[in-house]
Amino acid sequence: MSDLRIGIDVGGTNTDAVVLDDSDQVVAKAKRPTTPDVTEGLRAALDAVLDELDAADHRETKEHGSRQSPATRDRVTRVMLGTTHATNAILERRSLGRVAVLRLGAPATTSVPPLTAWPDDLRKAVSAGEAVVPGGHFVDGREISPLDPDAIRRFLATTTGVDAVAVTSVFSPAGADHELRAAEIVRRELGDLPVSLSHEIGSLGLLERENATVLNAALYGVARDVTTALTTALRERSLTATPYFAQNDGTLMTVEHAARLPVSTIGSGPANSLRGAAFLSGVRDAIVADVGGTSTDLGVLVGGFPRESAAAVEIGGVLTNFRMPDILAIAIGGGTVVGRVGGVLQVGPASVGYRIAEEALVFGGGTATLTDAAVAGGRLRGTAAEWRERLTAALRAPAALAETLAEALARADVLVGDAVDRMALGRADRPLVVVGGGAFLLPEEIPGVSRLIRPPHAEVANAVGAAIALASGRVDTILPAGESRTEGMEKAKEEAAARAVAAGADPAGVEIVDVYEVPLSYLSEPAVRVHVKAAGPLGR
Repeated sequence: MSDLRIGIDVGGTNTDAVVLDDSDQVVAKAKRPTTPDVTEGLRAALDAVLDELDAADHRETKEHGSRQSPATRDRVTRVMLGTTHATNAILERRSLGRVAVLRLGAPATTSVPPLTAWPDDLRKAVSAGEAVVPGGHFVDGREISPLDPDAIRRFLATTTGVDAVAVTSVFSPAGADHELRAAEIVRRELGDLPVSLSHEIGSLGLLERENATVLNAALYGVARDVTTALTTALRERSLTATPYFAQNDGTLMTVEHAARLPVSTIGSGPANSLRGAAFLSGVRDAIVADVGGTSTDLGVLVGGFPRESAAAVEIGGVLTNFRMPDILAIAIGGGTVVGRVGGVLQVGPASVGYRIAEEALVFGGGTATLTDAAVAGGRLRGTAAEWRERLTAALRAPAALAETLAEALARADVLVGDAVDRMALGRADRPLVVVGGGAFLLPEEIPGVSRLIRPPHAEVANAVGAAIALASGRVDTILPAGESRTEGMEKAKEEAAARAVAAGADPAGVEIVDVYEVPLSYLSEPAVRVHVKAAGPLGR
């Protein structure tokens, strides 16, 4: 048993970890409460699976008189992490860097300055100054105006306390030369300061791409801290494994790649769950419900990968346009609080979250949750005797509690059924794969799906998804629709493959997994918008 991989996924309630061997079998798994600082929960989950490996190694030594293979921890070659560090930093407005925001697009885009629609508190926390200077391109590749290096230098000279610079040029996904030249000027003027370039981050759509670029620049410090925390945790545990980070399309990237594009880690949790569900169930086209402690996230698998959202994604009150899974989240989870207010049944959205082991009735607490409702309704098979005893005692007073739990479970079933119907888009021929630690909440039959699948190890599907993920790269650009389109398409595929290799993929195993074209018929010259995604297994 060589080449073990550890997948870790940090959720809102629990942090899950799994160990997979080289035949993709789960050999150890653990679920630990997520801690407020995230990092301690990560360490606890990592320690739990390592202890399980050590115990197995000890049994092997005892049975055979000596180890049949190298020390267990030496077999771990990769550790993949899906984390909420970046998301939490934006939502809580903490640990964010100060960013000089530079847009190349004058005079065409000056009517809507950068960060116009940002929440005031986030803008104050992030912005170290904003400017719109000459530069950028039209959709057909012509310059809006020549790049003005002096204007860039004057802006940089007025900024203070800058941790990073975000550069966004109009239509840069179709022509990045102005952004690249601006980055060179920034480095000459400010030294070795991180520069976030929009053509590496978002797709077409100036304001949303600019927002994502600024958030990316603000997260460089967070990325540095979490990378240090992960590498330190591995070193302290005598692990020489190579670390990787999960990104929001269900694939992986190297630590170096994540340090440059930390915003890509946002939304990695749902993507991991979808990929893990596909792997554990063996189903490539399905609806997936990931039931956690706080919410249920529903997504759709298409060819084994998450269906991506076509809409702009809001993060912390800011619209962005980098690719994210099409996820519908509802406030139904194992820790969802249930009760009556003024005689009216309330099911969520409040949740005890990671405190469920202290506050739920089945654990001896005083808060009624959907976990209690599921135990009372007989949905949790093999329920521990002490859970049933505690719940039975709680149901004696008040007498109406049993009725409340039953009604809450029925209400949750309706909410889940409605959510499944919304994600199905009228198709009833796909199965529903149910994963997550709270999967026991869902009934055996749900309208609108062909069947219900509960795969093995479903409670840690998100960590499995991180462990089995590929590395990927993507290109979103505009190409002329004439004879040069074919040549341009090949270059786009080559660039996507190169980005996949930069993210950690084995060059020999990279494949083009997604290509789509959208005609842009409103231009004076026919053109198409092209999106190309390449993916492949991690390099050795």
